[in-house]
Amino acid sequence: MSSPQGIEVPDSLIASCTRNGAEEERTWIAGLPALVAALLDRWELERDGAIGSGEASLVVPVRRADRSRAALKLQMPREETTAALIGLRAWNGDGIVRLLDHDPESSAMLLEHLNGTRTLASVEDDDEAMGTLAGLLSRLHAVPPPEGLRRLGDVARGMLAAVPAAVSALPDPADRRRLRGWASAVAELVDEPGARDRMLHWDLHYGNVLAAEREPWLAIDPEPLIGDPGFDLWPALDSGREGLQATGDAPRVVRRRFDLLTEALGLDRRRAVGWTLGRLLQNTLWDIEDGRTGIDPSQTAMADALPGH
Repeated sequence: MSSPQGIEVPDSLIASCTRNGAEEERTWIAGLPALVAALLDRWELERDGAIGSGEASLVVPVRRADRSRAALKLQMPREETTAALIGLRAWNGDGIVRLLDHDPESSAMLLEHLNGTRTLASVEDDDEAMGTLAGLLSRLHAVPPPEGLRRLGDVARGMLAAVPAAVSALPDPADRRRLRGWASAVAELVDEPGARDRMLHWDLHYGNVLAAEREPWLAIDPEPLIGDPGFDLWPALDSGREGLQATGDAPRVVRRRFDLLTEALGLDRRRAVGWTLGRLLQNTLWDIEDGRTGIDPSQTAMADALPGH
């Protein structure tokens, strides 16, 4: 899809945003070329390379009036996009891409330029890569959480409420027992005091850490949430799943990563295991909502690899 200004929306973004057939998504996609053109004009930006996209966002490389490089990112205005803006403002570039400007009406963001072709997955030594990721998480968690973000306790209670219906959708008794076990682990933690509540990234894995000029590596694409930092571990533990399997001993690598992360972040290991099981519970609930009738083997493998399992 393109406009007279030559602004093209990648087919992959069109497909991912319109596969459910919702009118809101189709309208947003149709208006993207005109919106990009208007923002380029308003912020005095000049296109500087090929347009890219993620699962739900359009990214336009640009140069500002002072010739510095930046990236114009557009996502549908929704709760997750608002949370990202709140988080980026609070972090103010500390370990994460810097927000240069934003448009409240469209939720468009002008971000500092990063090297989108080089992610942390390019680092061959897994201990080095995981150490870098842990350092970024530590910095992100150190920033006081602002108002306006969802809390993990509320998310977790919503998950627990959905478990009975989800269990009934699983025909395999072993899957039903496993899902109940994960829910029990979350139930033990959900009402504990929130003294460890931090602002979480929620999706920090190797692919969401890019090479930068201001620092060697910076995080991108946060989905901020306030809660226990143990809930932030699963994406890192699961980073490069295909590469994990290729090692021939994925459980050992997962446990090594868990050790590195919990030590670097100063986490209680029991709580970290429990909240990681909470991520597996959340992933499986989403899968069941999408029509799956069994727990994904990758979730089971992750659970089995955790310490004490």
